[in-house]
Amino acid sequence: MQQSVPLTTVATPRVQVLAHRYLRSLSTARDGMLSGRPATSDREYNVQFLPVWGAEVLGLDLNQDIPDPVIRKIQEDVTEHRLVIFRDQGAVSGQRQVDISGWFGNLESTFYKHPKSPHPDIFRVSNSNLEGCTGVGRTGWHIDGSFMAKPFAYSTYHIVSCPTQGDTIFAPLAEVTESLSSERRERWERLHMLSDRRGGVAQPLIYPHPITGKPTMCLHTGMTDAYVWDLDTPQERVAGSAETRQILGEIEQVFRREIGHLVYSHKWQPGDFIVSDNLAVAHEASPQTQMTVSDVGLRIMHRTTVAGQHHLHK
Repeated sequence: MQQSVPLTTVATPRVQVLAHRYLRSLSTARDGMLSGRPATSDREYNVQFLPVWGAEVLGLDLNQDIPDPVIRKIQEDVTEHRLVIFRDQGAVSGQRQVDISGWFGNLESTFYKHPKSPHPDIFRVSNSNLEGCTGVGRTGWHIDGSFMAKPFAYSTYHIVSCPTQGDTIFAPLAEVTESLSSERRERWERLHMLSDRRGGVAQPLIYPHPITGKPTMCLHTGMTDAYVWDLDTPQERVAGSAETRQILGEIEQVFRREIGHLVYSHKWQPGDFIVSDNLAVAHEASPQTQMTVSDVGLRIMHRTTVAGQHHLHK
């Protein structure tokens, strides 16, 4: 009789993740069959897993009235999958995007107001300064609102005018943290970041997600003034500028060269609408998002941010 070998002893990190997703899908399908209903479906609401993490919802029109049970399912799926994509939504008005964002909490808008924004809580970005704020998301890997005492809880994104190029790249922070070597993770666990905006807020680089308890990170590699070692201990010290640059370079190295099997690069299609757990997912806009209108067409993105409910603690 052949002895089975645990997958984790032979598989690469990507294979381990895919195997976990596959086994979970089998469990979900089994539970659905036992209950006599399709797995992960609610009438026209159907969830499909992305290859490694995240999910895509099919068969739901966000411009229609959504029943409360389906809203609760969306909320649960955002917590579980962290990034939920709704395709083929057509044109979602600014007010409707604000209403959808309200399913996740009160909106908080601290960003520049472009004259063409359809709503005070809509952050309008573009590759043309005539149409929206430019250069957004190109300052390094980050979560939104890392400089705030309570960083944003959720973000929504809607592509209003879709260019031919210009991905948004997302990374799952639990898996990123768990992929670190034990030596590196031990060092990073000792760090707090100080943003270059609204000084005075020290955020832990690694901490447990306030809802799921899974490890996650607070970072903005382009807007960090310094790092603090061993905050609130006798060994506390602030890293100098050279050491801070070294730490930021190490973080960038991990995100750009070591977690390619984890990142999801979203290729926008007309009508796409995304809801993201901002505390669980880091992101960055690709360089192509700022290519000229003559090269890739006009890019217009509407984004909202939901107010954070939690201070970040170790």
